[in-house]
Amino acid sequence: MSSVRRREIALAAAAAAGALLVMAWLALHDGPWPDWRTEARPAVDSLLAGHVLRFLQLAPTYGGSLILRAPFVMVTKLWHGRDLAIYAAGAVPCLAATGALGVWLAARMRSRGASLLAVAVALLLCVANPLALPALELGHPEELLGAVLCVAAVLCALHDRPTWAAVLLGLAMANKEWAVVAVGPVLVALPRGRARALLVSGAVAAAVMAPLIIGASGGFVAQATATGLNTGPTFQPWQLWWFFGSHGHAVKGLSAGYRTAPAWIGGLGHTLVIAIMPPLTALYARRRAHCAQPRPNHHVLLLLALLLALRCALDPWDISYYSLPFLLTLLSWEALGFARPPVLTLAATFAAWFIFRETSTLALNLSGNAQAMAFAVVSIPSIVALAGAVYAPSAGHLLLPRSRRGDAMAPAL
Repeated sequence: MSSVRRREIALAAAAAAGALLVMAWLALHDGPWPDWRTEARPAVDSLLAGHVLRFLQLAPTYGGSLILRAPFVMVTKLWHGRDLAIYAAGAVPCLAATGALGVWLAARMRSRGASLLAVAVALLLCVANPLALPALELGHPEELLGAVLCVAAVLCALHDRPTWAAVLLGLAMANKEWAVVAVGPVLVALPRGRARALLVSGAVAAAVMAPLIIGASGGFVAQATATGLNTGPTFQPWQLWWFFGSHGHAVKGLSAGYRTAPAWIGGLGHTLVIAIMPPLTALYARRRAHCAQPRPNHHVLLLLALLLALRCALDPWDISYYSLPFLLTLLSWEALGFARPPVLTLAATFAAWFIFRETSTLALNLSGNAQAMAFAVVSIPSIVALAGAVYAPSAGHLLLPRSRRGDAMAPAL
């Protein structure tokens, strides 16, 4: 590695560190972290007090993420850390993961001749994405970690590192269950060792989750099953089922004018994306195998982006930070395929920020129906265009890199 490239990587790392410090200050210094306090904090307090069994019994459905981040949280006992220190310690590895991905993408872009402007935009979208703020503010830093682990698993698969891909995929699934949507893209990206990778990823996820399954005496499994199979009355306006809802009785947490989910949607919200993942992945693999013109290796990231976009659109619980894994996946694909700034990810980030953060403010005062319509107007054409780019590149040429436009693209990672 040349001294120039080492300096560029060091500069990117310094810029990422600075951006992460700003993100941490904005989201952590005085945040309410409501979900953290109600869902995770009781379990974490038990762990800090040395009551491991109680921790396992109180852990939420994403208890695997708490186990992965437990060493960072336990460090706070050295100085008797309180609220801020405990939550920040658990968020550090999640923020650091986005920084590591951002620096890696920056290095790849510079090695292919991307401009400093393009690298800077990509780096900021990765480490200082505005959709990461609500995840941190609400108490879900694990969403950042899951997004990076899924992308990293696909990238390792593309680099023909099946063991690393499997380990990262297993950690992603243990971190949060939605990461199962990355299984198909990882298997497609692997040139060999797919069966072994599937076994290793399952073993890694099982090893992390085993204490929860055993220690909670079946309670964790029952809770995870109930959450995974039924979304209940929670019904956000930023998803495509909204207009099937009804103006029923008031539900805690839903404001006036909001709808309640019909019973039949409750069993579909978290299972439909998982159900459509195998056929969508199989269709992609088939078309890829019979494609007359070979696609770039990293094109499989678009398949992952499509599955993550569908996860947002079809989940009645959809909220702002759900779009972060999709955005980081799209960013990784765009950074690896174009020499220009990642304008698609920039536009998608702005659209998501506006729909989730601005349409619900008192300044605009939009009804739930108006918010749902804004979401549909943006998300449906975007998903259609993304599907076109995944399955019919000639039809999705506006998304796909074309060398004649001056966007130098590496033939392989």
